[in-house]
Amino acid sequence: MSERTERTERTPGKNRLELEPDTVERDLIKLVLTVVELLRQLMERQAVRRFDTGELDEDQEERIGLTLMLLDDRMAELRDRYGLKPEDLNLDLGPLGPLLPRD
Repeated sequence: MSERTERTERTPGKNRLELEPDTVERDLIKLVLTVVELLRQLMERQAVRRFDTGELDEDQEERIGLTLMLLDDRMAELRDRYGLKPEDLNLDLGPLGPLLPRD
């Protein structure tokens, strides 16, 4: 018997991912929305930096602002649909702290 097999037999279920059928969809949505929220915040910071440096003309600023607002609205709709709050998307990375900055 290999060492891995022996460890698995001694600690049954410890190395297994146990998923609940009732929460799989919600947990997957939570993960996807977390990634999208991280990207949205990064895009927003980049846009603000570009606004501040004057790299964009007025039309570009308007389009970027509208796009970010629409994305934020859609994210809120999806959170509501799955019963999630904004803070539910902020994963705890242990010693590194939260994934998303707290507003």
